[in-house]
Amino acid sequence: MADIRITQTHELPHDAARNAAQQIAHQMAKEYDMSANWDGDVLLFSRSGVSGRLALLEKEAQLEIQLGFLFKAFASTIEEKVAAKMRKVFAAAA
Repeated sequence: MADIRITQTHELPHDAARNAAQQIAHQMAKEYDMSANWDGDVLLFSRSGVSGRLALLEKEAQLEIQLGFLFKAFASTIEEKVAAKMRKVFAAAA
């Protein structure tokens, strides 16, 4: 079960939504030292203690993050930062 779930609606064409998701992946890689790769329209990411997926749907992006024990204390901070980035990136990409 995900510790963090964020759904971001958008009006982007598929390529623009994928580019927005890639920007979020770059930020997470930089800030949290994560690796990420695409499996179809799902971006899978992980690092020690954190894993998740960002699924691109026609009008929304669904993010789910599982946190290990040490990261659970930072769940609200991580959620706030990632949600703000998703709002910004998916709106800016339009």
